[in-house]
Amino acid sequence: MYTTVEKNMKVIVTLLTFIFTIQYSFSAGYEASYNGYKITFQDTTKQTSDSIDETIDEVIRTGTIPKTEKIQYVNKITKYGFKSLFKNLSYNSSIPYSSQVNPYAETYMQDYLEVHGSYLQKMKGTSQLYFNLIDKILAQYGLPKELKYLAVIESDLKPQALSWAGARGPWQFMSYTARGYGLMVNGYVDERTDYYKSTNAAARYLLSLYKDLKDWLLVIAAYNGGSGRVYTAIKKSGSRNFWALQYYLPAESRNHVKKFIATHYIMEGVNSGTSDFNYAALNNTNIETVTSKLTDDEITGTEVLGISGKYNSVIIAKNLAMDINEFNRMNPGLDALLALGNDYNLRLMPDKMNLFVANKYVILNECVQILLNDVNEPVKTTYMRHSNNPVFKRK
Repeated sequence: MYTTVEKNMKVIVTLLTFIFTIQYSFSAGYEASYNGYKITFQDTTKQTSDSIDETIDEVIRTGTIPKTEKIQYVNKITKYGFKSLFKNLSYNSSIPYSSQVNPYAETYMQDYLEVHGSYLQKMKGTSQLYFNLIDKILAQYGLPKELKYLAVIESDLKPQALSWAGARGPWQFMSYTARGYGLMVNGYVDERTDYYKSTNAAARYLLSLYKDLKDWLLVIAAYNGGSGRVYTAIKKSGSRNFWALQYYLPAESRNHVKKFIATHYIMEGVNSGTSDFNYAALNNTNIETVTSKLTDDEITGTEVLGISGKYNSVIIAKNLAMDINEFNRMNPGLDALLALGNDYNLRLMPDKMNLFVANKYVILNECVQILLNDVNEPVKTTYMRHSNNPVFKRK
């Protein structure tokens, strides 16, 4: 006969065993039974990924707008595709832009904003009709509305835009790609210029790219230069983070992402202009002011070295095997200050500083080569009908 204590212990052990079985089954995919009842669990992560891929495949195959319940499901995943651009994974229009954007993006797009910000600001007031149409269609496919700004950098939202390579329409489809996504292109009809039809085709194409890349900045780079070049950059860099692999991409594709981020900022930024960025801080050469977010212990435990020249934060971080976000936290505004011709007090942990000092000329040479590649990128007139547009002289 069991004592009361023994009976209670037996019940506790049985319950713990059952709970463990459920937890193990839920995470690994398992079929179990308890007191004659069969319980089946699936690997939910894999199931979610497979279900989204199946939905995307169905959308592309049928060429029709998916059912609402499927799209709501897909949207829960695709809205976080800007995780490398925003600190909180996705954009929140009620929060100041500069407080949620990835720190590196701030200096990454600064030069583009200074040249093209005024034009984009004017365009914001004349494009709402187009944006409303695109927003509605993107939502029907479960896509983030921010993707409409890809049409801005592709074509200036011009339905008749024609590139030097033959791409046409607001989404700049090549004829063979357009046909592959259901658009009619022949000697009599060119549906690439049809806003409604081409936006539906673009939504399916973007979904197809996202299915494989799972990051919208990578999708934008692939939209410009093709998936193959993005996968090559992923392989060479060993990363799927845009900030880590960007310099393994062609300059044209890298700059395409820069244009998108800058356009998104102008169109969505709370202050609707570049004033949302703290340029005063970036122009301040007192490094103790711009590193005020570091704790006293962090400042005490680091070393500082004055540098000047065409150094680039991504290249430095790569050579020092540092996470780019951590590097930028310790060295905010490095790119912007050096670009203005100022000196900069580089701050690093002692071991990283030793590594930098030992390799600083090699690092500087790599930074200069990257800069020269960008500067020497051949200029391509993108749109025959409006090639004088200052924003769209390069593609």
